[in-house]
Amino acid sequence: MIPRYSRPEMTAIWAPENRFRIWFEIEAHACDAQAKLGVIPKSAAAEVWKKGKFEVERIDEIERETKHDVIAFLTNLAEHVGPAARFVHQGMTSSDVLDTCFAVQLTQAADLLLADIDRVLAALKKRAHEYKKTPCIGRSHGIHAEPTTFGLKLATYYAEFTRNRARLETARREIATCAISGAVGTFANIDPFVEEYVAGKLGLEVEPVSTQVIPRDRHAAFFSALGVVASSIERLSIEIRHLQRSELREAEEYFSPGQKGSSAMPHKRNPVLTENLTGLARIVRAAVVPALENVALWHERDISHSAVERVFAPDATIALDFALNRLGGVVEKLVVYPENMQANLDRLGGLVHSQRVLLALTQAGVSREDAYSIVQRHAMEAWRKGDSFMERLKGDPIVTKKLKPKEIEALFDLGYHFKSVDTIFARVFGGARKGRSR
Repeated sequence: MIPRYSRPEMTAIWAPENRFRIWFEIEAHACDAQAKLGVIPKSAAAEVWKKGKFEVERIDEIERETKHDVIAFLTNLAEHVGPAARFVHQGMTSSDVLDTCFAVQLTQAADLLLADIDRVLAALKKRAHEYKKTPCIGRSHGIHAEPTTFGLKLATYYAEFTRNRARLETARREIATCAISGAVGTFANIDPFVEEYVAGKLGLEVEPVSTQVIPRDRHAAFFSALGVVASSIERLSIEIRHLQRSELREAEEYFSPGQKGSSAMPHKRNPVLTENLTGLARIVRAAVVPALENVALWHERDISHSAVERVFAPDATIALDFALNRLGGVVEKLVVYPENMQANLDRLGGLVHSQRVLLALTQAGVSREDAYSIVQRHAMEAWRKGDSFMERLKGDPIVTKKLKPKEIEALFDLGYHFKSVDTIFARVFGGARKGRSR
């Protein structure tokens, strides 16, 4: 991932220094386990820890000749350890190192992503409570539907990202597995105790059955979880982009002093951050299909998955880390215009209360079909002419025969729509619930 969309904490996980450090720890812990079993001298295991070093440049130099990254690493390690290096990698195969290291890196990445989601959740919770009872229009198909509150809008995203956090926790737990089982995974030349020991030292679980590689359904689930998080980022970003449109201007990204929106039009305040987040979400989701395709390997292993993972694992995690932090900042600084929300609520002259009128007429004895026809006729005329929906109803003798003018006016009470807001908030954020009185 290019530096523009990278944060140093996540980038460091995929840096060669971190990868080779994990490789060294896997090999050194394996030596300790082998020493405990009496397979290698304890002094040799101690020498590995004491003298073990590596240089990225030297490993790259060796690999140019060997065309094998793990052998290049072991060769460089041996240059430092000396004669005791002959006991390193006893009974192991390259995938034992590569797959176990990959699991460590993915768990490290998941920990950062979980912290990122926590930032988004905290921002959504704060802003949702801030605008808990702020009226705004709810839209379906992009068209005015019925009133809601801006706090409820944000609460639905909070609930969604709470689910995303749970998915990512599950994905982290599932990916955190260690495989040190040797060629084709039979433990023919290495005791299962070594795998158990190394797994414990690295904070991983033992892979129950590894076929020389850790089964890739685990990785498919991990990157699928990232893809869902990315889609949630896009959903919230698109909502903000729509609300920032000039025709609505109900909410907008913070526009900092000195910021410029257009090289040609000085008045522009564009939703560039959320547009960028929409694009980053596509990058993360692009990793999902390759991860699914990596599940089907030949027999006990092949390396068709290898190049794919080396590309999309860093890119997807780095992009998602950047996107979550950017989204957290957008929500924290989001500029909200309650007065514009109210103005948009009033734009259709009360049409947003049509369902209440429909239900009131049915309660008063009018068939649903007739009530719908009456309400729709007045609604369409009010929409076309831009006049008052309420006044049209009051002027219809068919309606006033069933509903008194005061009863009609009561149907246009905005607060009616918000009587369950506290209940919904209690469901989402916890706390006492307020239900309807009995």
